[in-house]
Amino acid sequence: MSEYVRENERTLADRVRHTLKNFGLPRLIIAAFLLLMFIVAPFTGVNFWGQITNVLNRFSWNAVLVLAMVPMVHSGCGLNFGLPVGIIAGLLGATLSIEWGFAGPLSFVMAIVIATPFALIFGVAYGWLLNKIKGGEMMIATYVGFSVVSFFCMMWLVLPYKKPDMAWGFEGTGLRTTFPVDKYYGGVLSNFLRIDLGRLVIPTGALLFFALLAVMIWAFLHTKTGTAMTAVGSNPTFARAAGINVDRIRMLSVVMSTWLAAVGILVYEQGFGFVQLYNAPFNMALPAVSAILIGGATANKASITNVIIGTILFQGMVTMTPTVMNGLINLDISEVLRVVVSNGMILYALTRRTEATR
Repeated sequence: MSEYVRENERTLADRVRHTLKNFGLPRLIIAAFLLLMFIVAPFTGVNFWGQITNVLNRFSWNAVLVLAMVPMVHSGCGLNFGLPVGIIAGLLGATLSIEWGFAGPLSFVMAIVIATPFALIFGVAYGWLLNKIKGGEMMIATYVGFSVVSFFCMMWLVLPYKKPDMAWGFEGTGLRTTFPVDKYYGGVLSNFLRIDLGRLVIPTGALLFFALLAVMIWAFLHTKTGTAMTAVGSNPTFARAAGINVDRIRMLSVVMSTWLAAVGILVYEQGFGFVQLYNAPFNMALPAVSAILIGGATANKASITNVIIGTILFQGMVTMTPTVMNGLINLDISEVLRVVVSNGMILYALTRRTEATR
């Protein structure tokens, strides 16, 4: 009997070690530190439920942008450092929807509809380029993203926008750096079916919208084409020998990722409440890349679970650490701490990518 008990204990210990190994020690440390922040928060005068609300909000704003990483990772195109290409398509959809006078939930729907053809065109061009430089996708994607953002810094000034809510007030031409969307699609998802429990507010609509897109991507990856995409990412030589058109599958994944990025920036804007143009998209790719890597993805393998875990950990750390530290030391250094924590997480994630691909 005692031998049986010892055997069960060994089996249980092996299972625990296996689970911890799969979850990853660094990820476990980050999760434990985030849990510690939540435990300490009430003792520093921080509104605990208010911080939970902030984490849920930031998750709902950013999760779709992180989800945009999944198709390109599955096809072997690597992490999408060219995320600004899709974001620019989404910004075109947003600005044109407002320019043409759509309002309320319809403006959000029309922003997606208008952004879609831009995302398809940009995605095809982007995918064509990545097919030409196999092996250096992530480096080239970074420069493509920077180039597109820089080009549109000029285009936002010369495109014929006239809407007073967006245009500069002096001449009525060119778009402002930042403008609100509260009269258009601000909060259209976050306020839909919102659960208000006093200090805790759950943005149900935005979470459901992310869940819908996540289920769609999961379902696609289990279709014949999705399986072919995974095969291309795992072993392109074998996939080519099996009759799969590798370049076409890779391009499809880039188009999907670009479209998800376009939708993702619209989701971000409806929650954040503002459209930010010019250099703002420069800073959007690294947090999304870091989040999915922290969630457990590698350069050629990613899942919806990685997206969810990584976004919660990254956004939770960025939200909780500055607030709790401010409460502990009674100094307003929240922005400094936010920059240190976010860039530290990005640095960890990028070094982790190198380890994962060895």
